[in-house]
Amino acid sequence: MARTPSQMVALGTPAPPFSLPDTVSGDVVSRDDYAPAEALLVMFICNHCPYVVHIAPVLARVTKAYAERGVAVVAISSNDVENYPDDRPERMREVARESGYAFPYLYDETQEVALAYRAACTPDFFLFDKDRKLVYRGQFDRARPGNGEPVTGADLTAAVDALLAGEAPVAEQWPSMGCNIKWKPGNEPGW
Repeated sequence: MARTPSQMVALGTPAPPFSLPDTVSGDVVSRDDYAPAEALLVMFICNHCPYVVHIAPVLARVTKAYAERGVAVVAISSNDVENYPDDRPERMREVARESGYAFPYLYDETQEVALAYRAACTPDFFLFDKDRKLVYRGQFDRARPGNGEPVTGADLTAAVDALLAGEAPVAEQWPSMGCNIKWKPGNEPGW
C-alpha cells in the first residue's frame, strides 16, 4: 500500500468553494450551505483505502458528535472511478450506510475540488473556522494500519475542541498519511 503524506497547506488559507453531488441524499452540497456553522471540516476519503477503512468506525462516531455540536462536516471522494471502480458513487452510498457516516459523502468527478484544496491522500483533513480560514490540516491521529497505535482521532479532535473553545489549535500539526488520490490521466498535480 502506497504511503502518501498530506501537503500541509498554509494555515489561514481560505476554504475553496465546492458544489458537488452527495452520493447518499442525491442533493448538491456547497461550501456556502454551511455559512452559519462555527467550523467546517472537509475530509478527502475514499471507499477502498486501507488507511480510511482503518479509522472509519471512529471517524463516523467523532464526526457525528461534532455535527451534533454544530460543526459542518463533509467528505469528498475524488478518485478516478474508471480505474478504481470500488470508489464509484453507487458504492460510496453503500459504504456511507455501512460505516454509519452521518455526513454528506460528495463525489468530485472532475477532481477540481481536490486540486483546489491540494488534497494529496486519503484520508486528508482540513478544518476551517467561522471565517473559513484554515486552522488545522493533518492527521486524524497516529494510528496507521499495522502500527499498533489505537484509533482515537486525538489530533483532529484536539483541533476541533480548541476551535470550538475559541482557542487556536496547536501550532505543531502532523501530516496525514494514506493512499494517494487516484488522479485521472492528465490531472496529476505537480506538487
